[in-house]
Amino acid sequence: MLSVEEARERVLARFHPLEAEQAPLTEALGRVLAEDALARESSPPFTNSAMDGYALRSADTRAASEQAPVRLRLVGEVAAGSVYADEAQPGEAIRILTGAPLPAGADAALQQELTEVADGWVTIRQPVAPGTNVRHAGEDVRPGALLARAGVELGPAEIALLASLGVSPVRVRRRPRVAILATGDELVAPGEPLKPGQIYNSNSPYLIAAVARAGATPVALGAAPDRADALREKLAQAQGHDLILTSGGVSVGDYDLVKQMLGEQGEMEFWRVRIRPGKPLAFGFLGETPLLGLPGNPVSAAVTFELFGRPAIRRMLGAARVERPSITVTLAGEEQRRADRRQFVRVRLASDDGQLVAHTTGAQDSHLISSLQGATALLIVPEGEGVIRPGEKAQALLLNDALPWLE
Repeated sequence: MLSVEEARERVLARFHPLEAEQAPLTEALGRVLAEDALARESSPPFTNSAMDGYALRSADTRAASEQAPVRLRLVGEVAAGSVYADEAQPGEAIRILTGAPLPAGADAALQQELTEVADGWVTIRQPVAPGTNVRHAGEDVRPGALLARAGVELGPAEIALLASLGVSPVRVRRRPRVAILATGDELVAPGEPLKPGQIYNSNSPYLIAAVARAGATPVALGAAPDRADALREKLAQAQGHDLILTSGGVSVGDYDLVKQMLGEQGEMEFWRVRIRPGKPLAFGFLGETPLLGLPGNPVSAAVTFELFGRPAIRRMLGAARVERPSITVTLAGEEQRRADRRQFVRVRLASDDGQLVAHTTGAQDSHLISSLQGATALLIVPEGEGVIRPGEKAQALLLNDALPWLE
């Protein structure tokens, strides 16, 4: 039986970044950059005003005071999107709006509420320092600057930065196509009537959502009954995808046929991992297509997808980080007993006097789907003897990209 690290290493060794493609910037949210994005120009592209007010030469205002105000002749106006054709001369002021290019000769822009305007003259009662309310060209980004590295997942902030430099389209990794198949005679699609002995198929909807959130394209194949011919037909449809995810059929029962199919038709890399929940995990290939056989219990399927399926997808996307970040938390509530398998306990995180505190989501049996709801991290209980007691520190894997707080 493999350790978690050995199993993850063997899975990830068989996946590589997919080919790159072009995507319009407006459709690039959540996509992973395939190459560094560099600035071809400056941002801002020109020196401009940060306020509505008056562009002027600061030297003209050095002697300005309440007792001896300075009057500048108003000679024109420049709005955003236009350019003032002349150069500001000594003794002149130019009406300027936010974002408009600063006229040549001017070196400051005084906000309008600090001035008095009448009969074509602007009255100023205080000195104006050079650079006041001025945004300089290249102040944010200079040509050649690195905007985002290859492997970065594009969020709203990255998209805004790229847009400000006119970068579009962008080169991103193709989204992996992941075939999702549940197995079991007992499974019925949600919305359909249940017969005696049947249950709703919750694994496929979970995996469809989790695969999409990981950045891949889920391809739902429904459920296959516990018959070899039906399973072969479904698996034939799945071949040619970038990854096949199955749930169920990988334990030791008479009807656990996925593992049998891998042995007959493909290549079995490994089966079983020292983990709880999720020991009966299979990984192999059907032809050239990798198959990750997740356990049938819903929590086991969810946890093993997080630990093995999601990293494989992130590797194909070329993401800089393929695994969830690990953080240190303080255990609250019941103690957690160590055992011969590494345990991943569903917890909610809260902030207590500046410390991250982990509360379990309730009973942790692998069939209790409710234990997944509200989980913001997986508390890691290492193999071995002893317990982790309330108040003691432990490691946890974040299940969200940002720190989640318990309300």
